[in-house]
Amino acid sequence: MHGLSRRQFLRRSAGAGFGIGAAKCLTGCGTNPPPFIPQPFDSPTEATARVAAIRGTDLYEMTRETLDALGGMGSIVHPGETVFIKPNFGTHGFTPFNTFQRGESTKPEIVIALAEECLKAGASKVTIGEGGQIARFSWETVTTLDDSTNLAAEAARLSDSYPGQVELACLCVDTPEWDAVPSPHTDLGEIVVPKLVTQADRIISAAVLKTHRWTSVTGSLKNFVGVTPLDGYDTFQMGWRIVLHNAAGSIAQCFLDIVSSVKPDLAIIDGSICCESNGPNVFPGWWGTSVDVRDHLGDWFMLGSTDLAAADATAARIIGQDVDQIDHLQMAYDQGIGQIREDMIDVDGATIAELRMDWVPAELTVGFGEVILPGLLMKLVGGLW
Repeated sequence: MHGLSRRQFLRRSAGAGFGIGAAKCLTGCGTNPPPFIPQPFDSPTEATARVAAIRGTDLYEMTRETLDALGGMGSIVHPGETVFIKPNFGTHGFTPFNTFQRGESTKPEIVIALAEECLKAGASKVTIGEGGQIARFSWETVTTLDDSTNLAAEAARLSDSYPGQVELACLCVDTPEWDAVPSPHTDLGEIVVPKLVTQADRIISAAVLKTHRWTSVTGSLKNFVGVTPLDGYDTFQMGWRIVLHNAAGSIAQCFLDIVSSVKPDLAIIDGSICCESNGPNVFPGWWGTSVDVRDHLGDWFMLGSTDLAAADATAARIIGQDVDQIDHLQMAYDQGIGQIREDMIDVDGATIAELRMDWVPAELTVGFGEVILPGLLMKLVGGLW
């Protein structure tokens, strides 16, 4: 068992216990002073972190090279262990656009390579799970950039060699049981996540690099918002977890509490086709815009680390972000979740200097109305197609 799977959990239905957060949204968030929230005890890590940085144009090969630079998948996944892989597919299936080619979603090539390497390392089961902005999507539509294959076909291929060892899960509807992980520094008190996550022996976060209008950047840490259910958190049924975004203590504290509980083992950052400006979605004029990293560097890059905060901080530096000004990274450091200090992170392979590129930052959004309006726009656009 991994992380909280060793503890006694309070099983809750996804819709139970969220009345306070939902009522707060319905009455107009921010109109009343938030309740007192105890601040997390500062316990910054002093450990040195290591980040592998690989350049190339073949995402399958880049994934394997990244793993090799970290000591191989066998140094992370051991024979007989179960693995949960969390990609960031975001609005896939929610809008009519190809979110992989637009830069909103982790590329399937990376997820396929990760799953195969886990199985080769002796994993007893690999679950690929996402709970994006729609309860269920078709895995046949999770296609590689060249449209040559998809995750459903690749899962079937891998299952031929590893029968019963590959699972695809739309988490909002395919999760058989849920656990409540503690969130003591928000007004939620606890956050519901799938047992598929809490009971996995190893957890891999595979995120695409994007700037983000609520958290400056999104990477392997914020990726864990997508393991929570829509039921109970998606107050207005827009595909947005409004209750989490509006929690006293911040959305950042919500996903950091999840990370702190489940303790992911590996971060992979997809630096191929990404999203700049007001992500995490691509919709020029209101949201972000697509950026093909090859237009800046001539090829793509990929980061890998067993320290999620170090991976995200390194990615942020590559796109010119001031890590000291990114709240959730500073919080992750202060709470002992990971290392963000540049002098304490060893980057192997490509250097930050050679990868650094111009990137349009996000205009940070605050306020209830600014949370609701973008979601309504996206839902409208989805309904029109």
